[in-house]
Amino acid sequence: MEILFACLISFAVTAIVGGWLILPALRRLKAGQSIREDGPTWHAAKAGTPTMGGLMFICGIGVTLLLCGWQDLRAGSFVHLYIYLFALVFGAIGFADDYEKVKHHQNLGLTAAQKFLLQVAAAVLFLTLMRIEGLIQEPRLYVPFLNVYLQLNWPVYMLFSAFVIVGAVNAVNITDGIDGLATSVSIPVALFYVSVATWWSARSLGIFAGALLGGLLAFLLFNAHPAKVFMGDTGSLFLGGAIAAMAFAFDMPLILALVGIVYILETLSDIIQVAYFKATHGKRIFKMAPLHHHFELCGWSEMKLDVIFTIVSAAFCGLALFGVMNR
Repeated sequence: MEILFACLISFAVTAIVGGWLILPALRRLKAGQSIREDGPTWHAAKAGTPTMGGLMFICGIGVTLLLCGWQDLRAGSFVHLYIYLFALVFGAIGFADDYEKVKHHQNLGLTAAQKFLLQVAAAVLFLTLMRIEGLIQEPRLYVPFLNVYLQLNWPVYMLFSAFVIVGAVNAVNITDGIDGLATSVSIPVALFYVSVATWWSARSLGIFAGALLGGLLAFLLFNAHPAKVFMGDTGSLFLGGAIAAMAFAFDMPLILALVGIVYILETLSDIIQVAYFKATHGKRIFKMAPLHHHFELCGWSEMKLDVIFTIVSAAFCGLALFGVMNR
């Protein structure tokens, strides 16, 4: 019941604050998105659409945690607060990136090196905090379906985990390339975490997952095609941080390979395209990378892309749920 309540509060706060305060403020500040010159030509029409809209669900989730999570805080359970603060650090990195883009009116913000170093530092600090608090007790990885643990030593675990977190965050960022895509494919992921938290009676994690689900559903009202606002790096990095942190809080980071299948395919298409282009001196496998642009050039509408990719995300989240229910 608390999880449903958190979802409803987050939805309401995100929708109201987003529509009445944040979106008008972004328009007044002329915080418009600059469109990549190497993207599909018809995306030029999106130039000027307000970005940094991720502030909507960031606020919605934050307010919800204050209203629904205070009992857990009084009981000494801080895991949902740690996840939110961790995701907020990534959101701040994204905000700095978005601010630079808006300030200079071009699709270039922080350098890749700056973002990478900041993200690695945030990941290491989060993992260290989780270990100190006893939320990560052993350097092991749960393998879904096999119901076994892969035992590692701490240095290897920390290195692998930081790689997973930074990779997941940037994969979500890459997926955020057309109206509503990152938002819609992340809704089944949030629902997966809600289901696991409910099944395992993990109240604190359930409240955060419910707040994330409600915030994304409300944000989709503004972000669905044709988008009135983009989440920007502010939203996509926060979202990636939240999704990755939840996997570690549930002590099953490898589950990201299933629930994050769309993010992974998007990222792999980008990597494969670049590698093949360099190896063949100019040839391409995809018409354009990442994957959603390839299908756009194949004639798929943004709405069709959102629906198909979300179905794929939901199917793999269902598979993941089946894999962890007997843990």
